[in-house]
Amino acid sequence: MGTALNGKLEGKVAVITGGASGIGQATAARFAEEGADVVVADLAPGDETVALVEKAGRRALYVRTDTTSEAECDALVDAAVAEFGRVDVGVASAGIATAAGPSNVQTRVASEGATNVVNLDVAAFQRVLDVNVIGVLQTDRALARQMLAQGDGGSIINIASSAAKIPLAGASPYCVSKAGVWMLTKVMALELARTGIRVNAVGPGYTATPMIDGIEDNEAAFASAMSITPMNRLGRPAEIAATCLHLASAESTFTTGQLLLPAGGQFTG
Repeated sequence: MGTALNGKLEGKVAVITGGASGIGQATAARFAEEGADVVVADLAPGDETVALVEKAGRRALYVRTDTTSEAECDALVDAAVAEFGRVDVGVASAGIATAAGPSNVQTRVASEGATNVVNLDVAAFQRVLDVNVIGVLQTDRALARQMLAQGDGGSIINIASSAAKIPLAGASPYCVSKAGVWMLTKVMALELARTGIRVNAVGPGYTATPMIDGIEDNEAAFASAMSITPMNRLGRPAEIAATCLHLASAESTFTTGQLLLPAGGQFTG
């Protein structure tokens, strides 16, 4: 076994959806560095993330999971318990920007209003809600049920977005879905407050992940993103992972129902 940096999650078991890349992958690696064994859930192969966890000296398990399936979310948690005996931390990081895949900012810049509410295909709206809201709901519920059965609390962390608080023209599915994640977080936190299970959310600003690949090469899209980012740079996945670590660890035991915003100063005004 490797030596944890500070051991903030020593002996803990974490389940991370969307763990094959981006924020989910960075969070898996950071949690492992702090002593956690990690279950990596994603539709994409998780070999790279598993290798990062094992490089940090911890055990890893990959479970192919479609979070829009309640049965697969339940099976994910069952697999975690079968392998590691329990679940202490869950991070719901699986999400999409648009039904078609490209990031909101690139799509909006190129669309000339095609993605505005008055023109948007309802099926495209529904797809984003299915992944970003229903997927998080089903993930959280499976995690919470296991934590309740264990009886000694836990931490659930939902990846929302600064778009939960900032309306972006042409990005209604994403904004509405992430606002939904934030409110779901608050409701679950209230419902579970006396059980020792904490539920919080992280709302990143524009972060250098596969979701926005190529944005720095698209002058108009990058300028749009930076126009609301006072630090004038993209966030790094490791910076978002550090916020998740705070919420997963004993450093935040009196914190629940909150949305932390590592967003480059977007809310300084």
